[in-house]
Amino acid sequence: MDSPNVKIISDCFINPKFVSEEAKKPIYFSPWDLVAITTNYIQKGLLFRLPENQDFNITTFLNDLKDSLSATLTHFHPLAARLSTVKQQNPPSILVFLNPENSPGARFIHSSVNLTVADILTPTDVPLIVQSFFDHHKAINHDGHQLSLLSVKVTELIDGIFIGLSVNHMVGDGTSYWHFFNSWSEMFKSKGLNTRPPIFEKWVPTGSDPMVKLPFSQEDEFIDRTDHPILRERIFHFSADSLSKLKAKVNSECNTTKISTLQSLSAVVWRCVTRARRVPADQQTSCSLAVNNRTRLSPPIPENYFGNLVQTIKGTATAGELFDHGVGWAAQRLHEVVVNHDEKEVKKLMDMWLKKPFVVKWSEHFDRYSVQMGSSPRFDMYGNEFGLGKALAILSGYANKFDGKVTLYPGRDGGGSIDLEVCLFPENMAIFEADEEFMSVVNEGLIN
Repeated sequence: MDSPNVKIISDCFINPKFVSEEAKKPIYFSPWDLVAITTNYIQKGLLFRLPENQDFNITTFLNDLKDSLSATLTHFHPLAARLSTVKQQNPPSILVFLNPENSPGARFIHSSVNLTVADILTPTDVPLIVQSFFDHHKAINHDGHQLSLLSVKVTELIDGIFIGLSVNHMVGDGTSYWHFFNSWSEMFKSKGLNTRPPIFEKWVPTGSDPMVKLPFSQEDEFIDRTDHPILRERIFHFSADSLSKLKAKVNSECNTTKISTLQSLSAVVWRCVTRARRVPADQQTSCSLAVNNRTRLSPPIPENYFGNLVQTIKGTATAGELFDHGVGWAAQRLHEVVVNHDEKEVKKLMDMWLKKPFVVKWSEHFDRYSVQMGSSPRFDMYGNEFGLGKALAILSGYANKFDGKVTLYPGRDGGGSIDLEVCLFPENMAIFEADEEFMSVVNEGLIN
């Protein structure tokens, strides 16, 4: 799609309105945070229609955004910090931590583009220009030594506004990301933060050193800047009714009532992406699910724990097994993986990591026979209105995408509807979007 460039109008840094004594102390990362040091920032944003009332003034709106952001950063002060590293030679180790000193704060960019809302939402595929609605394009989390850990980019369209956030993934997972976004929206609306304040005290296994180090001597031993391949990215809508029928079908096939909507939908995607890839029958495939470990620990970690406590778990099967059985069989595999992921499993992985620390590298992590389901439709994404009414769509940037990456969003209609953002190689997407099994579930909702 030929489209004009996104032009930057202004660029500044925002600091917390008040800085407490607590906010002046460094914060040390947990193993869950350090694992993400070489992946991309989280990039999600909301597309709004420009208010039709004559009172709307973009300058006033931007000033209100900045003021409420500054007030919100008072509570979420790590997002105004930078990363720092201390190296030791004997034995070689790197201690990476959040350093509140000498940071200019969170970045705030105002930009514009000569496009309409329809230019973004009408095409079958998400236009590539959307990646320019986010700052820190292609940045990895380690870049937070020089780059802001939070960057807000507000892009004016001809008839719309896009608010895109780039947040360093070492600082928080999806739960933390939307906790911040929701709190900022609330601050904008009510000029006060009435809900859950974030908890910054890091969860580390009992008895382990709170200052967790990585066993490297130089950054080039773990930094990985793999460029993502050319992908098609498409958003599919599923109505609550369609998903309800799918869940009932899956549970009926397995003679149970315990398989969830998400497990049912993930099973369909797993089967249909595998079919689109024309995978040989004896080839092992997998479907990974992102799970929140906060509720799996005892006692449970509060949802307002600000950091990373997300983990990827996966169901596996050969392509032949996926197609020799019905969709219920695949959903049952995923259900069992979720049920078996308890505190014992969480701590087992943590013990393994502490014995032999590692970081996620896309060049090693990517598996051309895998499907990875990320994010969650349970996050309150459409509750962020900023005085503009309900957003028209949730869109994401370049970050953390590969063939087989699927991102789950709540449907705009609510009520249990779900949107899927699917990234596939062009040749795989062409087959996938014509797949009868997949489209029979989509067709009961809306198709973009």
